Amino acid sequence: MSRINSNVTAMRAVHQLSTNRRDLDLRLERLATGLRINRGADDPAGLIASEGLRSEIRGISQAIDNSTRASNVISTAEGALTEVSALMLELQDLLVSSANDGGQTADEVTANQLEIDSILQSIDRIANTTTFAGQKLLDGSGGYNMSSINTAAVASLSVYAAHIPRGSTREVTVSVSQSAQTATLAFVGQTAGSTNVTSATTVEITGTIGSDLLSFASGTSLTDVRDAVNDVSEVTGVSATLSSPGVGSIASAVILNSTTYGSDAFLSVTPISGNFIQASSSGVAFRDDGQDAGVVVNGQIASVKGLRADVRSATLDARIYLTPTFAQSLSSSNFYVTGGGATFQLAPEVSPNGQVHIGFDRVASTALGNDITGRLYTLGSGFANDLRAKNFLTGQNILAESIDQVSSLRARLGNFQKNKIETNINSQNVALENVTAAESLIRDADIAVEVAGLTRAEILVQSTQATLQIAVSAPRQVLGLLQ
Repeated sequence: MSRINSNVTAMRAVHQLSTNRRDLDLRLERLATGLRINRGADDPAGLIASEGLRSEIRGISQAIDNSTRASNVISTAEGALTEVSALMLELQDLLVSSANDGGQTADEVTANQLEIDSILQSIDRIANTTTFAGQKLLDGSGGYNMSSINTAAVASLSVYAAHIPRGSTREVTVSVSQSAQTATLAFVGQTAGSTNVTSATTVEITGTIGSDLLSFASGTSLTDVRDAVNDVSEVTGVSATLSSPGVGSIASAVILNSTTYGSDAFLSVTPISGNFIQASSSGVAFRDDGQDAGVVVNGQIASVKGLRADVRSATLDARIYLTPTFAQSLSSSNFYVTGGGATFQLAPEVSPNGQVHIGFDRVASTALGNDITGRLYTLGSGFANDLRAKNFLTGQNILAESIDQVSSLRARLGNFQKNKIETNINSQNVALENVTAAESLIRDADIAVEVAGLTRAEILVQSTQATLQIAVSAPRQVLGLLQ
């Protein structure tokens, strides 16, 4: 080469040296940051995919945090309800103990009543002070708000969960498709039109609660039969009325009814001796069973026990006690869920599908129980069912309903925590692992590859520098032509 103004060989060496240095700098940057993509120029398409996955990762991570916090909220509420359950079991002990009238002095009953008052106050205190991050859980502020409830149709209502459209309300239509019935037997006098028992008779009356033997002398009036059955109603769970089938005002039939509704209710009459008044239908009937109401809530068949209807769907979880009048009529009634409850965002995407809803019922003594059996606070001093009133059966029924309410709420919270929150945490953790692995594959540097690339780049830079040195000195050979 005899030209000296343009050293093309040196230019090529400089260009290659620049390329190798960029490669060396790139390897050093990747090893320093641990990332294969540090800027958009490194991999534009990969950057777009990586940023999308990073967004998913942040959403999934927050969903896991939300679920964990929701679990903590539920655990706090459930822990308080556990203590309420324990207190109500103590109430059960005190109630049964006080019913042992022959073995209790008046002072002991008074002491038991003071303890009941203290327990009721403790239940109210727990209801009003159980909080999480300053938010009360069991005072009713976490429950659902309802409106337009027809008290002639709905005796008591608890909404445990409801999905309410944003900016709107949830209409609930309760329809009775099958009448609720008590167990019923009708008996007339031994002779048609007779208003008395014509021979000495002993019968066993059995109902849902228990049974009792009743004996009637010859000629006992049906009115006295009715009164005798009603006198032992608390023992048997069977009540009696008189019927007048169109002959003046003279009663000519005794109608026996179970005191409760539904398929669990029954009554039977078993003659022990003599001839009891006979059934009004052809063929003597000695046993009858009640019938549950058929209830449809927003088009879904509810699970019914007597007058109690439970419905669970994606939009509504509620327990509804119907009034006897409404439960025996094939009609419908509406009410509205207008707001309230707690909403937990458990999915990365903010949408109705990623949210779950639950309500925290009020568990104060004025809220536990219902309007049918009574409220728990009535067991306190000065109210209808304190120990001095000796309404032990009513008190125990109220307490049983209250225990069932708290147990049901605890079970729902437990189901919510186990089958929704904890499973969501597990599934989101799996998703987080997979999405993070996919993002890492795109964006993270493979250290082994980068170290190998660094070694190659170092060698090429050094060899290119040596080559450039040779290329730069090549034109000097032209000086030999001038000698």
